Amino acid sequence: MKSDILIIGGGAAGLMAAYGAAKALPGARITILEKMPRPGRKILFTGKGRCNFTNAKPWNEFSKHIRTNPNFVKPSFYNFTPEDMIDFLETNGLETVVERGDRAFPYSHRASDVLDTIVETVLRQGVILLPDREVSSITAVSAAGGFEVRCSSGESFSAAKLIIATGGLSYPMTGSTGDGYQWAGFFGHKVVPCFPALTALVPRGYKISGEQEPAMKGHINRETPMTGSGEALRGVKLKNINLTVTYDGGVTETEFGDIDFTDGGIEGPIGFQVSRKCVKALLNGGKVAFSLDLKPGVPLEELSGRVKTLWNEIKNDPRTRQAKDGRGINGKEMYRILLGKLMPWDLIPGFQTWNPDILKTSVKKNDYSHRRNSPQKRFYDVNLDLLAKTLKDWKFDIVGFVGYERCVITAGGVSTEEVVAKTMESKLREGLYFCGEILDMDCDTGGYNLQCAFSTGLLAGQSAAKSLSQTE
Repeated sequence: MKSDILIIGGGAAGLMAAYGAAKALPGARITILEKMPRPGRKILFTGKGRCNFTNAKPWNEFSKHIRTNPNFVKPSFYNFTPEDMIDFLETNGLETVVERGDRAFPYSHRASDVLDTIVETVLRQGVILLPDREVSSITAVSAAGGFEVRCSSGESFSAAKLIIATGGLSYPMTGSTGDGYQWAGFFGHKVVPCFPALTALVPRGYKISGEQEPAMKGHINRETPMTGSGEALRGVKLKNINLTVTYDGGVTETEFGDIDFTDGGIEGPIGFQVSRKCVKALLNGGKVAFSLDLKPGVPLEELSGRVKTLWNEIKNDPRTRQAKDGRGINGKEMYRILLGKLMPWDLIPGFQTWNPDILKTSVKKNDYSHRRNSPQKRFYDVNLDLLAKTLKDWKFDIVGFVGYERCVITAGGVSTEEVVAKTMESKLREGLYFCGEILDMDCDTGGYNLQCAFSTGLLAGQSAAKSLSQTE
């Protein structure tokens, strides 16, 4: 089958490349080859199924969240801004909403609505979308241009222009298995070493075995069973805390915001924020440690005084004094009440499990100890100073990370030094274009990665179409 422009990959970047090409060159034959039964499957996972499809920040703020070379993204960003993406969806019938942190979502909060709108809009432009087409090889027809692509089914396709939008390695069940890196290498492109980014970080003692995958140092598969300590924290969400990360006992960075404890490890906005650097450190054999400050707005001395005041209030509460023994069996309950005044209730079991030294237990015989088989009493001693210190400095050693099986984005990829930023065309091969996650281009969580995929995709499609029209 012959096409004018052939696109490999029907994800966010590939779909937008097809749209850009079709709008720029009406009547051109544009074909998308998608290896999965349905295009854009990864879009369905974004924003926890709600699809945070872009971030409405202006460039000077947006660019601070690009972890690689922002200047490479700048031309495509201005060519198709977050406002343009919002307008694209709105114009094509999907209502949107911008929420906290300038994150844009469909008003329905259903990722499927975003995907359906994009696919339907692309198809209306006359684009040919072929699912279940896994590309097995790419060859150059001639030095002057043109490409031939063969699929595992035996079908072959040819085109004057080729756009590779195969994504990275994250969420391989969506079809992102790194095929594009091999083809980029075939054309002489350098591939910057890849690693998982925006992923869960695993504290020591969180998983039962803690065994690491030999293929990637530090990788602990998400399916590895959790310990009882990990289960005690799973599902807890902490808001407005400080997270301080220490690398190799020296260099530190601090982020303020929210974290989540999941079946994978520590995630959430600021967990993801630091994950890229943490993964890289672990891959290089470094040591990573976390410190959580649950009370960032209160100095330690003040917090220590508050803890002691609360403890005295609980001890002197009439309900406590009416108990048979305020220092005995009821002491453990007193400690739980104290924690309830200092943290969310759902955190208490996990906090106690991970910090057993705060509550000391001792056993003594009663006044009838001279009698045989006399009962014993259990006493609880709460270390109030240690409690206050732990609230300000709850330590975790990070020993691993969840890999490509559930990371949000792939860091690394086709070197942007060998791609023209203003067109997305290869500097090494005329007529070859790259866009989206296959490039060495990753960002923070919050809609930035999808916008970069949409922007680079649209520009690649437009550039391929413009170049084709100039040669006809």
